[in-house]
Amino acid sequence: MKPGAAVTIKMADWSGDQALLRSIREAVFVHEQNVPIELEWDGLDPHCAHVMAYAEGGRAVATGRLLPSGHIGRIAVLKPWRHQGIGSSVLRTLIALAEGRGLASCALNAQTHALAFYERHGFVAQGEEFDEAGIPHQHMVLKR
Repeated sequence: MKPGAAVTIKMADWSGDQALLRSIREAVFVHEQNVPIELEWDGLDPHCAHVMAYAEGGRAVATGRLLPSGHIGRIAVLKPWRHQGIGSSVLRTLIALAEGRGLASCALNAQTHALAFYERHGFVAQGEEFDEAGIPHQHMVLKR
C-alpha cells in the first residue's frame, strides 16, 4: 500500500482500539517529537471520543480525540501519510462530532508550527503562546 491512497475515517473505541491508537500517537508524539510518554498518556482517553483514519487495506494511519468539553487534541498522522489531507479529514470529523453532540464550542492547543493548518479550518488564536511538553503551543477556539 502506498501513501496517497484513499482513507476512511471511523469512530474508534478506546477499549478495543487502544493498541492502534497508542501506536500512532507514540510514533508521532513520543518518538518523533520527544514528548515524554507520561505526558502523552494523561488518563483522559477512556473519557474521549476517538477517530481513526484507515488507508485502503485497513492500515490505521491517523487519529484524533474529542474530550467531553469540546477540546480537540492528539491529532496524529503517521509521517508517510502527511500532506495529503488526512489531518484535515480527522479534524473535520472531530468538529462534526462535537457539533452533533451539541457542544457549544470547540477548542484545541495547537503546536505553533501548525497554526496555519488550524486557521484554515476556522480556529482563531487566543491568549499567549505557551510551552507544553517542550513544544510551543497556542490555544485556539473554533469561530462559528
